This record gives sequence, structure tokens and C-alpha cells, in this order.
Amino acid sequence: MNDPGDALSPAERERFETLRSAASLEELRGVTDADTEHDAYLAAKREWRALAERALPPAETDGLPGGAVTVDGTRFVVHGVTHADTDAERAHLQEHVAAFLADGAAVYCEQGIRSMYFSDVPGACEMDDYRWALRRCRERGDADLPAFDGPLEDLASVAGRFRETAYSLVHAGSDLYGEAFASALGDVATAFLTSHEDVGRAREFEAFVRSRRAAEDPSRLGELQRYYRTAFLSQPVEREWLRRHDPELEVVSHGRSERMADYAVFHAGADAGAVRLVVGAAHQPGVVEHLERHRDGDRRLEGFELVG
Repeated sequence: MNDPGDALSPAERERFETLRSAASLEELRGVTDADTEHDAYLAAKREWRALAERALPPAETDGLPGGAVTVDGTRFVVHGVTHADTDAERAHLQEHVAAFLADGAAVYCEQGIRSMYFSDVPGACEMDDYRWALRRCRERGDADLPAFDGPLEDLASVAGRFRETAYSLVHAGSDLYGEAFASALGDVATAFLTSHEDVGRAREFEAFVRSRRAAEDPSRLGELQRYYRTAFLSQPVEREWLRRHDPELEVVSHGRSERMADYAVFHAGADAGAVRLVVGAAHQPGVVEHLERHRDGDRRLEGFELVG
């Protein structure tokens, strides 16, 4: 995350930093004076988003936006994209990834994204994040998990499909009733159709609309990335919240962000040039945050093993 700019007063900036640095739900309860950790999380989310909307710089519209972190002299840039598999986004991503590769950068893709966008682009490598998540879930004792054949988010897809259908209907009505009215209906749908787990993954109407727009017009990927940067608190807080409600889902969502950061640092090596990561936009803030932990010496790669 970038440091807040001059849009915040000194007191607001201090509050922004306090929310950003909170490392547990208990800590948030003290920060917000909420009665419960549940209430503290929701209150902090609202306050964080209001401050972050003002603090963060405007969304980038040129090129392929990304968040940059330098670890041990190697520059990592994390690019958040959609999973919509549109021709427009594919062409946009392939153009920029080809340029990255021509400049000598290493390119690592979230597992599943390579086959979606870069199957015919030599040099765009696939990470092992889905397979790692499956192994971790099985280690937790869930013997009913299927063999890997696609994104793990599909394991809990029934409620998700219903929510996506409702969002699609509301979004389609924006042409007839206007975006303001559709947004209001979308907020209602979000309130009724999002679970505690969905809140922890920012599965709300605004995310749906921004993702749909970016897939159709890739110049708006920066808007989508900026949205997710305002949607999530620190990774320790988000992971604790989700782990309390669904431990396996925490592994296959925020846990994979940590894995992708570790994977890239592990493969970069001491003599690596620039490293580009192409991940789902919802993962981008988490991957950046974990890279920052590597940069600051707060995370190590001891025990790292590839998952075949």
C-alpha cells in the first residue's frame, strides 16, 4: 500500500496508519471501541474505506497498472486482473506481458490465469498456489476435496452463482434506470446476499461491477485494483476474520496471496531482474503486503517446498 497523501489531515493520517497497522481483531476492538470483535471488524472496514478513498492516488489508466515492491534489490510488480476471460483483456495482457518478457523480466501467473490468458505465450510461468491450497486443506483433514481441475472458489459455487446472477440482473438494469439507482439496488443485494465469508473476500456488488467494466475495458483495471486496496484491512486481520468463519476458505483465498509472494521470492534468486506477477485483482493487495514483509525482513522462506 502507498503512504497516504495530503488529502488527509494529520489526525486522519494517524488514524489511517493505526487501522492499516492493526494485526488482530482484538487490536481492532480496542481501536474502534466496539463491543465485540465482529463489530470492530465491520466498523474498521467502513472507516478504513472512507479514509483510503481519499488517501490513495487516482487509479492508473495507462499501461498495465501494478503495485511495486523491491526485495533484496529485485523489483517485484504485482498486476491485478479479472478472471472474466474476455478477448479485450486477453489482448491487453498479452501485449504488456510480451513487452515485459522482451525486457528480460520473469513473469509468474496465478494458477489458472496462465491457461486463461497466456497459454500461447512462452515464458509466462504458472505458480502452484491452487495445488498448494488443496494440499493445505487436505492436511487440515478435509478428505472430501476433489482432485484439482480448476479454481478452488468453485467448491462453494452454488451461493456464489446465485449472487452473481442477482448482481448481473441489477447491473443490466443500469442502462434503463441509471447507475445511481442500480448502485442503490446493488447495495441492497449486497446486504442480503453476502455472508461473513463474502465480506472477508469483498464479494459485493461494487466489486462485481468494477470487475465487469475492467474486463470489457482493460484501461479500467487500475480502478479495480484501487477498489480492492480500499476494501481490505491488513492481511493478518482479514485472514483471522475468514479463518474464524471458514478455515479452508481462508487458505484458498488470502492464504494463496501469501503463497504467491513466497513463490515469486523463492524463484527470483539473488541475481534476478524484474519480476512481474499477474494475479486476480482481489489477491493483489495481499501479495503486495506479503512482499513488503519479505522486504522488511519479517518473512522468511525456510521450509518452502514446491507443490507438483
